[in-house]
Amino acid sequence: MNKKEEFRIQNSEARRDIILRAEKLCKTFRNGALETQVLFDLDLQIERGEFVAIMGPSGCGKSTLMHILGLMLSPTAGRVVLDGQNAGQLSDSRRARLRREKIGFVFQRFNLLGTVNAYQNLAIAERVRGNKLDGQITTALEAVDMVDRARHKPGQLSIGQQQRIAIARAICHRPALLLADEPTGNLDSGNTRKILDLFTRIHNEYGLTIVMITHSPTVARAANRIIHMADGRITDAPAESAEHV
Repeated sequence: MNKKEEFRIQNSEARRDIILRAEKLCKTFRNGALETQVLFDLDLQIERGEFVAIMGPSGCGKSTLMHILGLMLSPTAGRVVLDGQNAGQLSDSRRARLRREKIGFVFQRFNLLGTVNAYQNLAIAERVRGNKLDGQITTALEAVDMVDRARHKPGQLSIGQQQRIAIARAICHRPALLLADEPTGNLDSGNTRKILDLFTRIHNEYGLTIVMITHSPTVARAANRIIHMADGRITDAPAESAEHV
């Protein structure tokens, strides 16, 4: 891409307030002589304040895409621009700093520390980010209705409550972008509905940009926009039988 074209795109993004852009992403995994390509010339744009679901069956490359968008994995080709910064042009340390400051992550496995309580789980995450504790932990717990469980360890919480704590940890530093990878994958239907309602409330009340990865059409419908994936590509139509994968 020449400088003139890049300038045109940046001006267009400024007008539309594009917070996340992926351009011509390709990803190939290598194991000795074996090469497996999982993403093919993938383009997408997310506007600030959107709630977007990326939906597709298992094995379509959506989790690999999330790891690239979350700056945890580098593409084989293409680039990711987050909040105006081209991640591919950053050093490893600057890219890690951008990830810590700008992105919150929610995973299917809650990844909570079992030996400390909910408040301490958030406090440790904030210290790792280099943030001082100034009341943001209580604010995050209030946002997910878990202040009364702050002194409980994960083993003393239900599965749905554990995911709420994980969401509080992800939003505690007020990220520009929340990435959620199959956040309801370990939940029953009742807790799934509660977590989706929580995402909707956080999106509406805080204006948080959310990108959620899911294989479920039911879960995807909680978002304001659905991007369909199949075989490592963005498609115009949903993949078949996605609900049952």
